[in-house]
Formats: sequence, C-alpha cells, structure tokens
Amino acid sequence: MADLFADDVIAQPPENTAGAAPLADRLRPSSLDEVVGQEHLTGPEGAIGRMVAAGRLSSMILWGPPGTGKTSIARLLADAVGLRFVAISAVFSGVADLKKLFAEARTASRAGQQTLLFVDEIHRFNRAQQDGFLPYVEDGTVTLVGATTENPSFELNAALLSRCQVLILRRLDHQALEELIRRAEAILDRPLPLTPEARDALIASADGDGRFLLNQVETLFSVGIDEPLGPAELSELLHRRVPVYDKDREGHYNLISALHKSIRGSDPQAALYYLARMLVAGEEPLYVLRRLTRAAVEDIGMADPQALVQCLAAKDCYDFLGSPEGELAIVQACLYLATAPKSNAAYMAQKAAWRSAKETGSLMPPMHILNAPTRLMKTVGYGKGYAYDHSAEEGFSGQDYWPEEMERHTFYEPTDRGFEARVRERLTYWDKRRQELQQSPADDS
Repeated sequence: MADLFADDVIAQPPENTAGAAPLADRLRPSSLDEVVGQEHLTGPEGAIGRMVAAGRLSSMILWGPPGTGKTSIARLLADAVGLRFVAISAVFSGVADLKKLFAEARTASRAGQQTLLFVDEIHRFNRAQQDGFLPYVEDGTVTLVGATTENPSFELNAALLSRCQVLILRRLDHQALEELIRRAEAILDRPLPLTPEARDALIASADGDGRFLLNQVETLFSVGIDEPLGPAELSELLHRRVPVYDKDREGHYNLISALHKSIRGSDPQAALYYLARMLVAGEEPLYVLRRLTRAAVEDIGMADPQALVQCLAAKDCYDFLGSPEGELAIVQACLYLATAPKSNAAYMAQKAAWRSAKETGSLMPPMHILNAPTRLMKTVGYGKGYAYDHSAEEGFSGQDYWPEEMERHTFYEPTDRGFEARVRERLTYWDKRRQELQQSPADDS
C-alpha cells in the first residue's frame, strides 16, 4: 500500500542526479511563485493563486502553447494543497489505464488521501474516454487537471468542460524567456556566451517556448565556445524553433481569420505579415488563395471589381510558376485587396435576396417577362406587353419585373466608395426614371 501513495505513480522516469539531468528539469520551479510568464494565473489575484490560498482546488483544463509550464503548474498545485499527484499522457494511455487509476484513487480516498490526476494532451482522448472521467470528477475521486495545446471548445466534451475551469496560459514573452536564461546562468555560474544582439535573437528563435529555449541554452553551454557568438554565428550553430501551426487546428483558423480581417481593415502591412506566417509555416498556397478570393467578393465586391480578377490571376500565376516564384503573385493579390476600396454591399445583398427567396416561395414572375416558346403560351398572355429595353429611349424601358404579389425590394445598396460610387449614381438615375416612366400612363389618361 505504501507504493500506492507515492507522489508520482504513473510513467515516472528513473531517478537522475542533478548534474546529469537536462537543464530544463534542473530549472523546474519548486513553487508556484517561481513559474514565469503566468502571473495572471499564479499570482495572488489569479485563479490558481486564489484556489491555493483557499486550500481547495477545482478541476481545471490548462490550455496554452508548448513550453509554457502546464506540467510544472500541475505538479506544484498538488504540492501546494497536499494532494497525491498522478500523471498520465493521453498519447500512451487507454481505458484500462484509466480504470486502474480511478480504482487506486478510490482506495487512496478511503485512506484520507485525495488525488490530483494530471492528464497531459487530454484532447487526445476520444469522446467516450473523456466521458469516462465524469463520475470520478463529480464525486471527488480525483481532481482533474488536464493540459492541452488545442482549443478545448473544439476538442473536449461539453459535459467535461462544464465540470472544469478553463485556464489559459500565455505564450512566454521576452521578459519571461530572459528570466529563464538568467536562472540558467545562475545555476551554471557562468554567462551565456552570446553578444546582446545574439541573446535577443536566441530569445526570438524560441517563439515563446521555454523548454525549447532552455534546450538551446544547454547546447550553447556544452559546446565550448571561447568568444561570444554574434547573431550570424548563432544562426549557423542552432536551428530556429518551427512555428506552432497545425493545418487542421486552431492556429490555422486564427491566422486565416487574422489575414482576412487585416485585409477588410485595409492594413496591407498586417495582412502581409499574416500571409507570411501561414506560408512560412507550410500552409497550402491554394488554400490561402481561396480565402483571398472570398475576401475579394465579400469585402471589396463592386467597389473594385478588379479585385476578383487579381485573385484569379494570382491563382493562374501560382499554378504556372509553383513555389516559391508563384508566391509573389499571392503577395500581389493580398496587397491589392488590402489597399482596395471596401464594400460588403454585394455580400449583404446576397443574404437579403436569399432570405427573401426563402420567404416568398414560388411566386410567378409577371406575365410580360415570361418566356413564350409555344403558341398556347402566347395565347394565354405569356410575354404580352414586354418592352424590349434596347428599343427604348436611353436603352431603358422602366418596366416592373417583380411578381404581382410582391412589392419591390432593395437588396443591393452600393456604397459611395471606389467604382461602386459610379454604380450608385447609375442606380439612383434608373430608379428616378423608372418612377417617371411607370407613372406616365396614368398622367396621360
């Protein structure tokens, strides 16, 4: 029974000496106030800080990028409130492992020892496995702390989310990463062999991942550098962290949303930045082109009809040249859209017209604009009285084209921006002439 109540009963590595342990493990915080970059959670006013002060934890989901301290926080939470700590990874665990854990937790609970169950990559469990946690979380058998890099709204069951607080960990900023380097220098009792410029470049290369940064720092300390390295020498020695970007995950949708909204907001610099973020991370260029084309018709439309032409031309250019040469055409299309006059009038017109079509059902158009290919149809009045616009003065007859049971609607209302301003003038003129022409028979009678 003694083994049952050990601090870490699942998947624990063998003991290691401090000198041989990786630098990231040696610098693992020993208390919550040593966790860097997450003071909004661990500080006195943060959700975790308040729970620890009260001595009572609720189940929670820690959501944040890799290397931001999720595992460390979970371990320190157990220590802070005196809970038995059990850790598993959803990548390597199944239903049998969970059943065993819950049985052990029940036994521990009867002996007066509550369990904090830390589940790394909890989103990897399927829906049925996630449902398996519910009764044990509800009755207090375990306090669940799940860690995920994915948006819990999409990856976790609503029932499980309703029983947990979702706490968002932030990407480590420059100050937090600098603090990790200072701690590494203190424990190794020597400065990092980098110039100030190279030190900044190293921090930037970590992309907010503390674990990655410490691994890079450990490499620099281990290779025997005589003179401080500059940015160029550092780049030759170390590799940058690959940006976090899963094409079917939230990062993908966040960046494409940012690109689209930057275009809509007429900020070509921001639009180009997010375009670069996506393409550098390996996004499929044709996917980006599809979204640019959508932006052309949704957010620019008739304010500049050439926007759509530019996007389709960019697609043809990319098909012809491929990567990387063809990516310049995508850049040109992106910049054209971001700098074009904006109008969503066509988009709003589509929504209004679609809504009206659903509401009015199958109303017949007026008889005078119905097709009359047979003698019978002509006899019953199909096409009778149709005015051929090209034969009318100004090429405009002003006839009524709406179903008799339906009033005239205005779906498309052009703005006064770009080419659409000219369209607006034309529509205003036609509306005026239509009223005049439709009233003239009554005036003559």
